[in-house]
Order: sequence, then structure tokens, then C-alpha cells
Amino acid sequence: MRVCVIGTGYVGLVTGACLAHIGHHVICVDNNEEKVKLMKSGQSPIYEPGLSEIMQAASEAGKLEFTSDLAAGVEHGEILFIAVGTPALPNGDSDTRYVEAVARGIGANLKGGYKVIVNKSTVPIGSGDWVRMIVLDGVAERQMSLVGAGGVSGEEATAKIAAEFDVVSNPEFLREGSAVYDTFNPDRIVLGSNSKRGIEMMQELYTPIVERQFAEDKSLPNVPVVVTDVNSAEMIKYAANAFLATKISFINEVANICDRVGGDITQVAKGIGLDSRIGNKFLQAGIGWGGSCFPKDVLALIHTADDYGYEAQLLKSTVSVNERQRAIAIEKL
Repeated sequence: MRVCVIGTGYVGLVTGACLAHIGHHVICVDNNEEKVKLMKSGQSPIYEPGLSEIMQAASEAGKLEFTSDLAAGVEHGEILFIAVGTPALPNGDSDTRYVEAVARGIGANLKGGYKVIVNKSTVPIGSGDWVRMIVLDGVAERQMSLVGAGGVSGEEATAKIAAEFDVVSNPEFLREGSAVYDTFNPDRIVLGSNSKRGIEMMQELYTPIVERQFAEDKSLPNVPVVVTDVNSAEMIKYAANAFLATKISFINEVANICDRVGGDITQVAKGIGLDSRIGNKFLQAGIGWGGSCFPKDVLALIHTADDYGYEAQLLKSTVSVNERQRAIAIEKL
């Protein structure tokens, strides 16, 4: 299949390279010319085990290309991935200006033929309809020149193009340092859309991964594919990261109690982790959680709850425990 990935940050570059590796023809688009030159030379701007090798092999096979020309990428792709950053704003909300710019740019360059626009970026819940509207804004802006030239009316042309694309939410669950492995060995693939055609194209795209053709253990059952609505797909991403952050805050809270009562948190974690309902992952007590995703996603979910008039007390406590954990760690030095 023909794929365009817009944004070559951590998620976009890994997604594009891995899709090219499994046989799709991928064009990765980035507005940073120096970065594009670097990638064209076969070098990765980020370090991820196995990524450079996949990039080089796919490029040599003619399956992976890099450009700063958004119009060329949109024209090439049957499936267009939006994979740009959504950093946290001071109030905890997500900064979606880059997603908006890309969606508008896609609309300005749609020229007919069905497209699936895939939101890979972590966006506020409910962004699927918003992305569609921004794409249509881009379409409408381009149609103004058509109307001025005496062509079809802007409304007629916009309606026609609107029928030629659908928006799908496809959140990523990649770990830094294991992103290539996670792409080929996912726990699940989540697809959110009300478009049967869009979902079917995404299922076709991921068939080699679902069938574990590139997995470490090819004997495992097919990867589960969760097909749902857009809002639920977006919530799955936030809920997964918020749950893992809560699990870390929980074990750190238990560790602090162990310090006071004379318990061994390592043994306690082992004992509760053997319970199949709990599992042993994310039960390592320490300084707390951080990184590029957990803080941003937990705060964004809290902010969303506040926007809808609900106080997410557990999530706020998760953040509070995490902030206190750093002070406790310093006190122990």
C-alpha cells in the first residue's frame, strides 16, 4: 500500500520505517530540510535499536523515501499518518497547533481519490471530528481559487472531497528504546472510526503485523485488533498511560509504608506481582514516573475531566504521590 507519514519524530519515523520494512511504499514528510537530508543519507536523527538498519534496507529497496514536500506526500499516500508532537501546555492541555497545521495542509493538497487520514499523534479526546473539520477548512481555502477561476462552486467541490476521506484514530504504544520491537510485537492494535472502508484499509495495512510475520515469536496467536469509535480509541491511549502511572505511584506509596513498618518492598512487589490479576510489570519502587508521555498524558486526562465537570481524584492523587516521591528520595540521600 502507499503510505505517507507526516512528522519524523520518534513515533513518525519508527512507524514509517517499520511499515516500509513490511512491504509498503512509504514517504515520510518533514518540514525540517536538514533533517530530511540526514535521513536521505541513511542516517536516523534519533537513536532506536534496529531503526537505522531498517531505514537503510527499506530505502535501498525503494520502499522508503523522505521529503519536505507535503503535496507530494499527500498525493502519494492512500493512507496519511499525522505523527507530529502534541506537547503539554502550562494548564495541562495538549498543544495541538502542529496537528492543526498538518490537517489543514492535507486538506489544501487533497486532489481526489479516497484517503484515510490517521491520527497517530496523542490528541485530546474528541479530536477526530475536529481533524475532519480542519481538513475541510484546508479544502475550502484551496477551492477559493477554483471559484475565482470560474470553476465549480466552493461548496460543491468541498462536499465532493469530504466524501473522499475518512479519519481514523490509531494510537501508538511504543516504549523508547524498544519502539521497533514494540511495532512488530504489539500487545494490540487500536483502530477508531465509524468508517467501515477506513477500518478495512487499516486492517489490510497491518495484516503482516497482525499475523506476526515479523514478530520475534511467529507461533503466537494473531495480534488482537480493537475496533471502536474515535473517542474510545483516543481514551484508550490516555487511560493506558494513566493506569501505568497510577500503578507506579501505588507501589511507591506501599514502599514508603514498608520503610516505616519494616517491610521489604522488593519482596512485597514480588508477592503481589505473582497475582495474575495484578502482574509484575511497573511494580519497581523508585523515584517515580516521568519521561515524555506519562506526565503529559496524565495531566491531559485530568484536564479533560475538569473540562467536563468531573474531578479525577485518583489521577490527581497519582500526580501528588509522584511529586512527593522525588522529595522523599532526596531526603534519603
